[in-house]
Amino acid sequence: MIDLIARSSESNGREAVKMPKFADIRAWEQAELLMQPVFIRVLDNIRKQLEQTTWQSSYQEIPVWLEAVPEETQTQVMELQQRLASASAAEAEAIEEELARLPSPQMSYLLCLKKGDRQITVDIWQLCYQVCFRNYSPVLNAMDQDMIVTVDVSLIDDLGEIDWLRLDEKAKYLIEQIFSSLSPAQPTAEAPADHTEPADGE
Repeated sequence: MIDLIARSSESNGREAVKMPKFADIRAWEQAELLMQPVFIRVLDNIRKQLEQTTWQSSYQEIPVWLEAVPEETQTQVMELQQRLASASAAEAEAIEEELARLPSPQMSYLLCLKKGDRQITVDIWQLCYQVCFRNYSPVLNAMDQDMIVTVDVSLIDDLGEIDWLRLDEKAKYLIEQIFSSLSPAQPTAEAPADHTEPADGE
């Protein structure tokens, strides 16, 4: 099975990387092809929804680590990065050389929404996985370490290129559902016709 980085929370408050699993290398390559375009469309549709809402928004960057990286190493890297921010030119060179020899975290992005005393945090990468994969559930994926995800190949055309129209429709639907849930009285959009049905050749 092939892995792709995802995020899960550890009990000590640090973030650890959990890996969605793929049946074969072809599925992994399809996910690699899709993830950046999905990320772009998710952020673009979030921006459009934020323009129409009274919720205050902000983004947070959260470092996430591979589960195999010891906590001591994580702490060492974070301390070096903090020192680097205020280091002199000579000190910075030595710190950068040391950091280059150590593992580095991936960055996860959280959308933070606030209105009055209500606060909601949305994991951007989990949104991307819901667009990229079929019937993806962040909860089930976190619970089942061996669950194999299925790439939504309807987002890829017959020539192996991104189907930008289908991709935008799916991302738009997902983001609209999230923002509609903030104001339940608003009508929700209709799901894309093939939102859950496997495409031929999957």
